Amino acid sequence: MSAARDYPPPPDLIRGHVAWVFGDDFDIDLVIGVENIKSYDADFLRGKVMQAYDPAFADRVRPGDVIVGGRNFGYGHPHYPPMVALRDLGIAAVLAESFSPGFWRGETHNGMPLLTVPGISAAVTTGDAVQVDWRAAVVGLGDGTELRGDPPSTRVRRVIEAGGSLKLLLAEHARNPSHQH
Repeated sequence: MSAARDYPPPPDLIRGHVAWVFGDDFDIDLVIGVENIKSYDADFLRGKVMQAYDPAFADRVRPGDVIVGGRNFGYGHPHYPPMVALRDLGIAAVLAESFSPGFWRGETHNGMPLLTVPGISAAVTTGDAVQVDWRAAVVGLGDGTELRGDPPSTRVRRVIEAGGSLKLLLAEHARNPSHQH
């Protein structure tokens, strides 16, 4: 069963902390456990999110926090419930060395800022303060260091600003009624 989620677009400057640093080739399904990948129930997922890694995770995450990954983050089958669970807790962006293509497409479609930032996984640890200018792909660290990643394309920026591909397409369609049949 699939339930549509309505997430607002992120602020221009995301301010929060690193909620978790994942390694290379991390399968996103492990965030909630493979046995739970068909659930979209927010309360159920809150009780499952990151239980294998940090049972206190759901209680300490705050809106604006980010998760960080190594190379090929999101590896595996692209299921949406793990990121639904993380977004429901307030995760505002994913910063990684690189992303699995299926994960990148699916979560970008859902309006989540996914930024490729070389060196990010070695530069931060869980709990570090960060500021993310997601349009420019600039990550400010608490010590004043800035890491620069690959800025999203114009189309991806518009998808994120709209809150997802469906919202963007509906807005574009409403602005251009000549395409209505």
